Amino acid sequence: MLKFWKKKPAEPAATPAAPPADERVEPVADPVALDSTPALAEALAETAAPEPALPEVEPEAEEAAIAAEAQAAVPVKRSWRERLSGSGFAKSLTSLFVRNARLDDDLLDELETALITADVGVEASTKLVEALRKRMHKREFADAGALLAALRQELIDLLKPVEKPLDVSTQTPFVILTVGINGVGKTTTIGKLARRYSDEGRSVMLAAGDTFRAAAVEQLKTWGDRNKVPVVSQGQDADAASVIFDALQAARSRGTKVLIADTAGRLHTQGGLMDELGKIGRVMKKLDAGAPHEVLMVIDGTTGQNAISQLRQFRDTAGVTGLVVTKLDGTAKGGVMFALAREFGLPIRYVGLGETATDLRVFDAEAFVDGLLPAALGG
Repeated sequence: MLKFWKKKPAEPAATPAAPPADERVEPVADPVALDSTPALAEALAETAAPEPALPEVEPEAEEAAIAAEAQAAVPVKRSWRERLSGSGFAKSLTSLFVRNARLDDDLLDELETALITADVGVEASTKLVEALRKRMHKREFADAGALLAALRQELIDLLKPVEKPLDVSTQTPFVILTVGINGVGKTTTIGKLARRYSDEGRSVMLAAGDTFRAAAVEQLKTWGDRNKVPVVSQGQDADAASVIFDALQAARSRGTKVLIADTAGRLHTQGGLMDELGKIGRVMKKLDAGAPHEVLMVIDGTTGQNAISQLRQFRDTAGVTGLVVTKLDGTAKGGVMFALAREFGLPIRYVGLGETATDLRVFDAEAFVDGLLPAALGG
């Protein structure tokens, strides 16, 4: 039995048990149409108490109060440099070039070590440094500052091909299936995406497809309530494919612009759970042959090279089409971004630079690199 959730009522009513997922043959009716019947509207109109008169307010004072309230509600958006300066990558490069201003092979050797330590990867780090070494021996760099400028451009060139923002305007509803292992911040990312798209004026619906983890459904409902976005759920231990099928059906009937579906935070080594992602995709295609339109994998930036094996498995099983890399503002070394770009070439749609909704940023290769480098060269 589909439960369409948007706002917790004061007295929850008991609902009949949901039928087994494998007995479903036809899509269910739109679950949100009941509150629009003429009879119900007439009854509500007859019983509604008259609204109390509001005190008159001068237009200028009212506009000033609204503007002040809106300004106070907007969190301060910190710069990329402020968010990334604490990463291992930024600290190691800053330390290297501040204490070693000499332009020589020793500096390049230390640079290679710093890149490998920052999770850029051995092969990518070696190739990048050797290219810089050849240019240095050709006397293309006047000093260590010129070398750092060349490094900046090399790093930007590595990331530019994967700087591809997600366009959700191509389909209605545009279906985003989010995947990723436990603890990467997947459900939080969904909440932030819902906020972003709502702020853009798009109608959004969420599907609570993580029915395996305790409290995951309630967590998504909390985000839905916070962002005034409806959530479709069937409770814990329900069939995930069934939940997302019902959500897609409801989104289509309401003309919702974006549907974001959560999935269980499964470990990439658990083959049985991975197979469920394939089932979800097949079930959605019964309603929309193109769904999901984006399979967005959320990756924890602190996992380093483990992210490579995770993405490889999810790409092969779920057909990942885009990435969100989170937690880059904390202890993340940051170099995994370059490793992912070089290994897979998948679009990096967003990066997480903090806890607030505005800290989920559309990926910008140049801003990201400048946030990692010493302030003398950063933008």
